[in-house]
Amino acid sequence: MTPPEGPSGKPYFVKFETPKELVEAAYEAVRQAKQTGKVKKGTNETTKAIERGIAKLVVVAEDVEPPEVVAHLPLLCTERKIPFLYVASKQQLGASMGMDVPSAACAITDSGEAQPLLEQILTSLSKLQVG
Repeated sequence: MTPPEGPSGKPYFVKFETPKELVEAAYEAVRQAKQTGKVKKGTNETTKAIERGIAKLVVVAEDVEPPEVVAHLPLLCTERKIPFLYVASKQQLGASMGMDVPSAACAITDSGEAQPLLEQILTSLSKLQVG
């Protein structure tokens, strides 16, 4: 069964299109933060990080089946004013965290050496969501 799609052809929970260069930067920020900071992986850990207010950036994969697994994350992030973005591949998201398995979502809680990259992403995101 394919997930219900919105007008853009993306899964219904995807609220905006993340530019390709921002997606690549997000994968790199997650990779760097995993090595030198802290990253919460998976939907449950990500949800807890958002609820506790410790997430600096939330990354959600678009190709999650069923989409209900991650559909609450954008709403929760918006409610808690935590920046988030979408990436196309849960496989690539898992790989950027150094895992052999896919990951539906992750939250950077301590950016470590990824701080400058994270700041660039947040600046780009604020322009994307406002404009």
